[in-house]
Amino acid sequence: MSRIGNKPITIPEGVNVTVDGQKITVKGPKGTLTREIHGNMKVTVDNNVIKVIRPDDEAENKGLHGLTRTLINNMVQGVMAEYTRELEINGVGYRAAKQGKKLVLTLGYSHPVEMEEPEGITFEVPNPNQIIVKGIDKELVGQTAAVIRTKRPPEVYRGKGIKYVEEHIRRKEGKTGKK
Repeated sequence: MSRIGNKPITIPEGVNVTVDGQKITVKGPKGTLTREIHGNMKVTVDNNVIKVIRPDDEAENKGLHGLTRTLINNMVQGVMAEYTRELEINGVGYRAAKQGKKLVLTLGYSHPVEMEEPEGITFEVPNPNQIIVKGIDKELVGQTAAVIRTKRPPEVYRGKGIKYVEEHIRRKEGKTGKK
């Protein structure tokens, strides 16, 4: 029995949820999110409470039950308050800057790396060594941050590169001289 899937989602004040077959739309103060859910799952909205119901106890439906509930909950939370992901740049000469809607990264390559803001995402650069990715869609915020990180992942010997703020890089010891 899915413990997460059985939890009801309470709809906060100022959020409107509409269910049209398998299409769920959540509107709130920060914006609107829409998602198609799996055909096996059934979603009901009664008295500001969302419930996800699965048809039977098959393994696939058990997994989809908790997943569907979590995705809908993330949508409700996202339209109330934006999700953020912070990245940190380490390395001599490595820096980030924002030019209009572009993020310009100087990462030791022969050219600067430029990235456009995807729709629904905003970049903030409070200082040259920090990037903040903001948006109402949790999945898109995480994916965008991961794409930025892939431009120069942290290396294990000196720790140079782009990493998440909460990420800990396990450092390796360098080569030792001959004996």
